[in-house]
Amino acid sequence: MGLTFLRDDPLLHGAVEETAPGVRRLVCNNPSAFTFRGTNTYIVGRGEVAVIDPGPEDAAHLAAILRATEGERVTHVIVTHTHRDHSPGAAALVAATGARTYGFGPHMTPPEAGGEGGDHGFRPDVAVPDGGVVEGGDWRLTALHTPGHCANHLCFAMDGNGVLFSADHVMSWSTSVVSPPDGDMADYMRSLGRVMARDDRVLLPGHGPALRDPKPFLKGLHAHREEREARVLAALREAGTATADALVGPVYGPFDPRLVRPAGRSLLSHLIKLEQEGQVARAEGENWRPL
Repeated sequence: MGLTFLRDDPLLHGAVEETAPGVRRLVCNNPSAFTFRGTNTYIVGRGEVAVIDPGPEDAAHLAAILRATEGERVTHVIVTHTHRDHSPGAAALVAATGARTYGFGPHMTPPEAGGEGGDHGFRPDVAVPDGGVVEGGDWRLTALHTPGHCANHLCFAMDGNGVLFSADHVMSWSTSVVSPPDGDMADYMRSLGRVMARDDRVLLPGHGPALRDPKPFLKGLHAHREEREARVLAALREAGTATADALVGPVYGPFDPRLVRPAGRSLLSHLIKLEQEGQVARAEGENWRPL
């Protein structure tokens, strides 16, 4: 099954759009090879509102959020996961509004254990477990713990309109990087299965435009991950032994040089999953071999 990414997203930085019933979207001006045009920030409800993923520390983006909520009260700042493009902006937004923060918990992999890219300073005021509910005056969100891209990753289902805030677990513009040890491919595939089993009408990702009628995309994404894993195993069998980085070329083909390292991290996560399944083993140094 094919997988077609959505890369047409005309929303201007600093502007705001009604992206789903009861949901407004802004895009932070932090574009990169990993963030597309920037981090999506969502405003949920009217009057007393929640802000989902305030983004990085960025004064212009903070000002845009405050303009978009002028005359309203921000009561909740919700963080889907603690990567530095999603959660560091929470502190300034809380200082400006007095809101409380909500999230699964602090970043689960310390820097010395490979937790690069994590916002290790974020601690939610309210820990939200799998199945936990966060609600305001005219909105209600139920959390789904979806580890894989990040161990403390949460998606949030909005009552009444078929919207799932999928954050970086399912994005419309690209696949998610799964970088061990905080990222885990086996967890990712299990979490993807949970989302596939749902009947959401719209997925609102952490980067890129909304995914409407998401079922075909989710099926394609699942097939894409399985196909890539099969290619990893085939390439390793062809090579005999290889590192994850050495497999990037055979698995991906011609590739953006900026993405070789994160691609290698995702391939490493595939190898760890295959090791758990008894299909590959670690060899000397950083090499892997098929079984």
